[in-house]
Amino acid sequence: MSKLLANDEAIVTAVRQPSIGNSARAYTERVRGGDMGALPAVLGLVVLCTVFALLRPTFLTPVNFANLFTQGGQITVIAMGLVFVLLLGEIDLSAGFASGVCAAVLAVTLTDMGMPWYVSVLAAILTGVLIGLVLGVLVAKLGIPSFIVTLAGFLAFQGVLLVLLEEGTNISIRDETILAIANRNLTPMLGWGLFLVGVGGYAAVQVVRSLKRSRRGLVADPASLIAARVGTMAVIAGLAVYVLNLERSRNPGLVSLTGVPIVVPIVLALLVVWTFVLRRTAFGRHIYAVGGNAEASRRAGINVDRIKISAFVICSGIAAIGGIIAASRGASVDPNTGGSQVLLYAVGAAVIGGTSLFGGKGRVMDAVLGGAVIAVIDNGMGLMGYGSSVKYIVTGSVLLLAAGVDALARRRAAAAGLR
Repeated sequence: MSKLLANDEAIVTAVRQPSIGNSARAYTERVRGGDMGALPAVLGLVVLCTVFALLRPTFLTPVNFANLFTQGGQITVIAMGLVFVLLLGEIDLSAGFASGVCAAVLAVTLTDMGMPWYVSVLAAILTGVLIGLVLGVLVAKLGIPSFIVTLAGFLAFQGVLLVLLEEGTNISIRDETILAIANRNLTPMLGWGLFLVGVGGYAAVQVVRSLKRSRRGLVADPASLIAARVGTMAVIAGLAVYVLNLERSRNPGLVSLTGVPIVVPIVLALLVVWTFVLRRTAFGRHIYAVGGNAEASRRAGINVDRIKISAFVICSGIAAIGGIIAASRGASVDPNTGGSQVLLYAVGAAVIGGTSLFGGKGRVMDAVLGGAVIAVIDNGMGLMGYGSSVKYIVTGSVLLLAAGVDALARRRAAAAGLR
């Protein structure tokens, strides 16, 4: 009881007397109460980067830094879609091969049928939407557990992928626009432009939100706290753009290799759009409500079935974009596209980033943080010469640790009276 009162007192003080110090104390109390958010993922990322940097100095080179973004692009994007399903307390085991099917549709329409790249991209995304619609209807309307439905999809989509690829044909991607997604970079000038737009947009959102709260008579974040947030983001993003703009080619006289990978603004755009959907729309609030308590949400007038179907549609639609990124990176589509460890890594990325497997807790940003952790582990272990066996063991251990932290945090929050 005393802990609960201490938590409440710190939070009330931060609300009534907003300052960096009071906000920090309130955050500390929330963490002690079980609301850890993305803290474990951030700390894990810092520790992993530090360890790999000390053991393999090549980990910090500009070329390897750029590789991290391309390596983690597909996993991160698929994990973004999985966040919506996980928020409902559901699961989608078919997301990996669904992305492979969508990639195959892209390859067939682009290479075999000779369609323009934008038509092929649209066809791939619409295929993902259709897949999500079927899965969502089976789960929401027929009441079949999502585990069973998506496990069936996991198996069936492998067969669909083989049918599209004519029992194992490898289809090459030659369209320069598609290949550029995961293999080309922005010019240094565009990279800095992206930096200015990103930091400026983030600062504008912070200021506008503060002004709106002030106009409504609510307590707003102090200017010092807003400046600290924007400044921190500016420093991190500025360093990233600076490093990525350095020459990475071994023969710069023949081929220059500089700039932010094109996949980065794609991931950032998806992050902004879907974060807005979850945090600033009634649909997003309904997602959290249904994930927290479906029956209470139904009694409150929320169309629970529609929310579930929409979540699966979003998940598979975003998985289609992940499949396009994978096709671009490999310059081809084969029966393994979307298979192997893709699904496991994507689910792991969402959970490691902080999204709860129990529903009702998570953000799209969790997928980005978790995807970064997965990419760092895979990349760092590769640089150290470890095989797939060690990578799987370490990644599985990190995933188990993240799930354990989530479970313990929920128990601590319940004990503190926060749930």
